Amino acid sequence: MTTATVRWPDSLWAAATPPGPDLPELIGAQQADVIIIGAGFTGLSTALHLREAGVDVAIVEAMEPGWGASGRNNGQVIPTLSRPDPEDIIAKHGAVGERFVGLLRDSASTLFEVAQRYRIEAEQEQAGWVQPVHSPGRIKIAERRVRQWSKFGAPVELLSREQARDMLGSDAWFGGFWNKTGGHINPLALSRGLARTVLGLGARIYARSPAISFERRNDRWRVKTAKGEIGGRALVVATNAYSGEFSKSLVPDLATEVMPVLSWQMATQPLSDNVRKTIIPGRQAMSDTHGELYFARYDARNRLVTGGAVIGPGNRAERLKARVAERLRRLWPQIGEVSFDHAWNGYVGMTTDFLPRIHRLGPDAYGWTGCNGRAVALSIALGNELAKAVRGVPEKDLSLPFTRPVPIAAHGLLRKLAPLMLLVYRWRDAREIA
Repeated sequence: MTTATVRWPDSLWAAATPPGPDLPELIGAQQADVIIIGAGFTGLSTALHLREAGVDVAIVEAMEPGWGASGRNNGQVIPTLSRPDPEDIIAKHGAVGERFVGLLRDSASTLFEVAQRYRIEAEQEQAGWVQPVHSPGRIKIAERRVRQWSKFGAPVELLSREQARDMLGSDAWFGGFWNKTGGHINPLALSRGLARTVLGLGARIYARSPAISFERRNDRWRVKTAKGEIGGRALVVATNAYSGEFSKSLVPDLATEVMPVLSWQMATQPLSDNVRKTIIPGRQAMSDTHGELYFARYDARNRLVTGGAVIGPGNRAERLKARVAERLRRLWPQIGEVSFDHAWNGYVGMTTDFLPRIHRLGPDAYGWTGCNGRAVALSIALGNELAKAVRGVPEKDLSLPFTRPVPIAAHGLLRKLAPLMLLVYRWRDAREIA
């Protein structure tokens, strides 16, 4: 792929979202106070909060804002991690872990507040996020999460099987919990809206300019691309699951401490009003407790946006469409025949313990990776904290649990084998329900 022309995935978001701003490439020598690599949610949020503080900032982006995971995901705004709960986070990180729990608790509201403050039109709906449980035994997960998150002030509620059925329009689940601050957005529209906002605040974004390397020289950070170089006092690396996609040597420690897992999304044709009112009638975002995750939410045109995973070569999109269509008919028989107008994919950065990795990369340099499927809300909130860090806010006042990078052994081999974990998840799911 060349950087001259950016090809977008055949996604619902790309079809429904107005084009982003015209952006220059990085050519020649440039300077900034803070350099950010990556114009996804984290990079754009960091730039936004830096410009609010009057800091000169420039973003170097390999393709276009939102081209990577930030514009390809399902758009669910979820104010938790995928598996670790507050007590797990605090047990690992202590006092800063408790501050990080507070950041997570407020992360969805932070996103919606930023979109409202800057009048970003991203089809946002703060209708709540629901996690139903797929077997009777897993109600213990919901009970634990409600107990722990309630302790830290999150607006969570336990759902009985009857309440879950009424909320979701299906008797496939056995209860669960929901968080009222969650919801969903058009992620590509949010990315492009943030890009326009930071440009309007005076930031610079250089597109189609993959960073080849960065180094510390003469007390300045220098980022090189094919056609240019930019120097700055501070550096933020915000490449997440795509850290190794354009340059294997850019941040190898970050690229190899996460497993980029391909996640497929798809969108049905718009549902009729009569059917839509019987399937998730409150329009909450939903993702359940299956290892092979079941998830769904509506877009602004009443398309049900869902997805899944598939193993092996061949026409994966068509194979997955058939499998997910059967799943939707099983969960919601009233949906009738199911057809999909769009199917697309992108990487999710998974860590071995499902916790994000946040690092100091050197003097005034920071990076993070490991979204584990929770990057939408988390990235916006982390951007604010990273902006504080490069401005010199003391570590005791930050909600950033710093760790050292720990690359996954035999990363290349395990990346090839990672899709086979889907078989394990299916076996576990079926075994538990049985």
